Amino acid sequence: MKNNASILYNICLIIGDFLALVAAFVGAFVLRISLDDRPAPYFIPAVTYLKLFLLLLPFWILVFALLGLYNSSIYEKRFRELGRLAIGSFIGMMFAILWDFFSVRPIFPAHAVPLYGLGLAFVFLVIFRNIARFIRGLLFGFNRGLTHILLVGNNKMTAELVDWLIDSKRSGYKVVGVVGGKTGLGKHGNVKLYHSFKDFDDRHRSQLHLIVQTELYADDQKNLDILNFAQTNHIGYRFVPGNTELFVGNLDVELFRSSIPMIAVHQTALLGWGRVVKRIFDFGVSSVLIVLASPIMLLVAVLEMLSGSGSVFFRQTRLTRYNNEFQVFKFRSQYKRYDGTTPEEAFRLMGKPELAIEYRKNGDYLAKDPRVTALGRFLRRSSLDELPQLFNVWRGELSLVGPRALIPQELAVYEKRHAILAVKSGITGLAQVSGRRNISFDERRKLDVYYVQNWSFWMDVMILLKTVRSVLGSEGAK
Repeated sequence: MKNNASILYNICLIIGDFLALVAAFVGAFVLRISLDDRPAPYFIPAVTYLKLFLLLLPFWILVFALLGLYNSSIYEKRFRELGRLAIGSFIGMMFAILWDFFSVRPIFPAHAVPLYGLGLAFVFLVIFRNIARFIRGLLFGFNRGLTHILLVGNNKMTAELVDWLIDSKRSGYKVVGVVGGKTGLGKHGNVKLYHSFKDFDDRHRSQLHLIVQTELYADDQKNLDILNFAQTNHIGYRFVPGNTELFVGNLDVELFRSSIPMIAVHQTALLGWGRVVKRIFDFGVSSVLIVLASPIMLLVAVLEMLSGSGSVFFRQTRLTRYNNEFQVFKFRSQYKRYDGTTPEEAFRLMGKPELAIEYRKNGDYLAKDPRVTALGRFLRRSSLDELPQLFNVWRGELSLVGPRALIPQELAVYEKRHAILAVKSGITGLAQVSGRRNISFDERRKLDVYYVQNWSFWMDVMILLKTVRSVLGSEGAK
């Protein structure tokens, strides 16, 4: 049974996006023609200009649809939505410029209009989408537009789903019942429990939108009865595989020998052409950044030599994709005698083993780390010590974005290191832009695993942009 509220929300998004784009290009016209004293190169009446763009906008909305901006899977993924809005706005504008180029008569009164339009379109679209999301949340709070869901199962996953879904305003779901025992549901006493699927209250069947089965019965007939019920009544059906750890990552459904469906589980979404595009991007950007940053690196190298704290560069064995070791390059920020040691070993050498406990407790940070030189503190705070890693990226040992490159001893203690090592390590990553040193070791590794399993090129772009903001604003830098 389709939830009509989701269809209505899609329609509202389409109408709202259309109006936001109209407002953007009307605003661009006003900015250039009415508020700019310079004469426009071409005379185009406002009505003619608006008519042309009303003809163009259905194509623009089609681009948004092809990018998945009207799919329910994108509604709560703000990063992904933001990236796709930017891409869609750019593609739509390129089409408009191409149309203008081949048109007998110009459609823009001035060259600045498409630039103004592109900027305003993105801003207005983001504002509208956030307003729409806010209103949708308010309606959820009044039990409007909720997806009614029935959970079937008696295990830990059922309890976790109830915990997440029970707040209807946040989740957009209403749990109408749980078929199974009471495992882990004690704090949700208002959730209706049913001993078996046959006991499910008929009064709710007409309102049901989705069935999620969190465990499959040993009796295949019971599973088939639930599936048949869902399909007969046009109700959505999902099931959670028993071994959830096995099905984490990128999934493909393949037909083996043209008749047997098989699920292929990949450790990462970074496969095939994704790896090629990422490598080309890494090589191109690192080449440009090395040239641009060379004067700064030369100055830092001179300061390192004058400081007399040891060699200019710090080299250390780190791990990257497929458990391969490589030598990472950084500007020296700590005294040479602590090279090649873990924090625990270094603090033990200086006779202060208690600092290791404080260091780990504070998320791998000490306000006055005795291993770090005076120049090193400045380099770490400004992230300038990381610049030589651009050469690691250029050589293909690192990526610009990826899990943090760790020494073998540190990563050896992490249970899911195999997932992290499915891709190249990076200079920056999701963990760094989510708090850098302000979050614990385990939390950073969980973010690394999430990145590996959910990689996309546009996630890389967003992480790089947030890294620039973090470095310039010294957010989380210590």
